[in-house]
Amino acid sequence: MLDIDRTYMQRALSLAARGRGRTSPNPMVGAVLTQQGAIIGEGYHAWAGGDHAEVAALRAATARGAVCYVTLEPCTHYGKTPPCTETLIEAGIAKVVIATYDPNPLVAGRGVQRLREAGVSVQIGVLEEEAVRLNEAYFRYIQTGQPFVLLKAALSLDGKLATRTGDSQWITGELARHRVHEMRNAVDAVVVGIGTVLKDDPLLTTRLGGDEGRDPLRVVVDTRGRLPLSAGLLRSGSQPPLVAVGPGVSQARLRRLQERGARVMVLPPGDGGLSLPALIDELGRRQITSVLIEGGGKLATSALQERIVDKLVLMLAPVLIGGQKAPTLLQGDGVEKLTEALRVKHLTVERIGDDLVLEGYLTDPVAPWMP
Repeated sequence: MLDIDRTYMQRALSLAARGRGRTSPNPMVGAVLTQQGAIIGEGYHAWAGGDHAEVAALRAATARGAVCYVTLEPCTHYGKTPPCTETLIEAGIAKVVIATYDPNPLVAGRGVQRLREAGVSVQIGVLEEEAVRLNEAYFRYIQTGQPFVLLKAALSLDGKLATRTGDSQWITGELARHRVHEMRNAVDAVVVGIGTVLKDDPLLTTRLGGDEGRDPLRVVVDTRGRLPLSAGLLRSGSQPPLVAVGPGVSQARLRRLQERGARVMVLPPGDGGLSLPALIDELGRRQITSVLIEGGGKLATSALQERIVDKLVLMLAPVLIGGQKAPTLLQGDGVEKLTEALRVKHLTVERIGDDLVLEGYLTDPVAPWMP
């Protein structure tokens, strides 16, 4: 792999990331066109249904004989837009450098095959790991039908979510809280438990300033249908919340929630509440590719125990709260042996203001598709 290939592909990945939170259920894709060692055009997939990255890049230049660097295998099928392979071939592109194959069964190697059949030189695998990480939600969803699940929690250094009286605003600083809004801006759905709603009455909207933010689907896990009809969730956001309830909630109560604008979903029971795997399956059927779980220890504990979490994001504040009755992230009895403990993989640490942000994976990253 040449350094110049890495440089141009890194630029394409940076462009692709501009579409974060806007392209679902499609992937983020960036493209860079070069000729004689200079960039002559670039583009990215800005929103679902909009121009694909290759098309956006070609609008900026006459590309006959050029090299196209693209972060994901070009598509070969007609969807909301024509096949990108045909657009590249018709433009006279001489070579296409691709970061990784597209696991979508409609593509899955066909893009590379079509380009080669048309006489276009193809190189694949440049910055593949970075490309898969960028689209980890898409890769999870397209290969399993389930969304990629992140669990976020703000904690003191001694692992407390709040004081013994429930005071939790604000454990972390302003910069860490801004990061949470960036996370909401990037996912399709945010999920909280009814306990968090009853305690804090959160809006769960994205507040980044200007027109930058977009609100995800807001989901409340509410086994007994206790969501107050005056809740801020019912009076805010760009789309109505989805309330997941158990089968025992009366039809009259469901009608009242729906009259207040909520969408209601009835789920089977699980350990101590609703079945979270059933919730994740249902969100996947609704083309939700990424989910951010926020809220208190009960929901976090259930999510971790039921093994639905792919990625963990812990924001640690430089404070010590103490107290046996102060709530912690993991509740219940916990494991009996260290060999049963959940192992966090690929852990990274970042400092944001006075706080630390720890990110790691509880599941193995979805492997790139190979022919």
